[in-house]
Amino acid sequence: MKSDANKTSPSRGAPAPLAERLRPQNLGEVIGQRHLLGEGMPLRIAFESGQPHSCILWGPPGVGKTTIARLMASSFEAHFITISAVLGGIKEIREAVEQASIWRGQSSDLAQAGGKPSIVFVDEVHRFNKSQQDAFLPHVESGLFTFIGATTENPSFEVNSALLSRSTVYVLQPLGEADLRQIVAVALERQAIGAIQSIDPEALDRLAAYADGDARRLLNTLETLGVAAGNEKGAEKLSHISDDWLLKVLGERMRRYDKGGEQFYDTISALHKSVRGSDPDAALYWFMRMLDGGAEPKYMARRLVRMASEDIGLADPRALRMALDAAEVYERLGSPEGELALAQCVIYLAVAPKSNAVYKAFNEAKALIKKDGTRPVPLHLRNAPTKLMKSLDYGKDYRYAHDEEDGFAAGENYFPEGMTATEFYRPVNRGLEIRIADKLRELKIKNHKSG
Repeated sequence: MKSDANKTSPSRGAPAPLAERLRPQNLGEVIGQRHLLGEGMPLRIAFESGQPHSCILWGPPGVGKTTIARLMASSFEAHFITISAVLGGIKEIREAVEQASIWRGQSSDLAQAGGKPSIVFVDEVHRFNKSQQDAFLPHVESGLFTFIGATTENPSFEVNSALLSRSTVYVLQPLGEADLRQIVAVALERQAIGAIQSIDPEALDRLAAYADGDARRLLNTLETLGVAAGNEKGAEKLSHISDDWLLKVLGERMRRYDKGGEQFYDTISALHKSVRGSDPDAALYWFMRMLDGGAEPKYMARRLVRMASEDIGLADPRALRMALDAAEVYERLGSPEGELALAQCVIYLAVAPKSNAVYKAFNEAKALIKKDGTRPVPLHLRNAPTKLMKSLDYGKDYRYAHDEEDGFAAGENYFPEGMTATEFYRPVNRGLEIRIADKLRELKIKNHKSG
């Protein structure tokens, strides 16, 4: 992040935003995304090859998609043309094509140099419709320019298959807390946050949690703090950020979303308990509280999947499918449209019949195996793909259930030899587990009669 801390906006002479001033100028300054940019990693190799290629950068906001695209243009000495799919359309695409054509043919030594290459960077490419995305294809094919798209949405759903097949997809991850701390350290080192020179560890923890993997959010918050510090009276207050001062300045938005803190886990606990308690209104209330406080909807989707397994299980197997579908809808639509599907799932889980029988069976089996050790698989249950294994009696006397009456080998033992059969799964008298319990009782009677 070598950018000049005093860099100004060319339009008005005002300082450029902090995020722009600290934007990395080379690969060595990029913080995070080591799985792509570390030594021997895919994007690093692409940079070192000297050959630009069309790609799609997929990841959440503030993780470096635009920065990487700009560095590609700089590294490959290419003209950088940027289009915002939120504001642009076919007109902007045509203008980009014209620019690329001009740069391709602007020099007098075209016969040897072929002009200057161009990179067309499309931010939020998922906002373009099919015809708009198709407009890039002939020019990507002809090599007029290299296409780079940035998206926060799953390109499998949002990018045309033709364009997708001509691009390499790179998945960027949210920045970790160590990465965010490093960004703060760079800002302090370059004296880019006004007069602020130091930050308390507690305040730094809160800032990193609030940023939630988003470098832009972190830097925008630091910029706000720098302005606020400049308006304070007293030299000591100008140079140091304490946790108390941070909360005083940013107030509610820092308190409401305390990821990793007590309030965050208290709220998710209240949501989970409301679902378990079959109260759809309370569950929806806590769900909306978390969204309003800035909780990541993808995290909420993961917790709903967990609730479907832990508290509903086989009492209503559709609950798990509902949770997975809601997560997929959010993945496809994003916010705010996808949040409605998550809310629908919250209500469904709350009104569904409840059972923790699977959850308890899982924990009991896990505890027994950890305590009991490893028992050998009985010979009749072992696979016998070779003659040697068959000669060693692997699979001998195994009873194929489909050949037995009612498809059930009554009296057969599937536990290790010498181990007492243990009942882990005990269905509750609710939902589909009522029928499951009836079935298991019927099978137990058959086993008893065969013995």
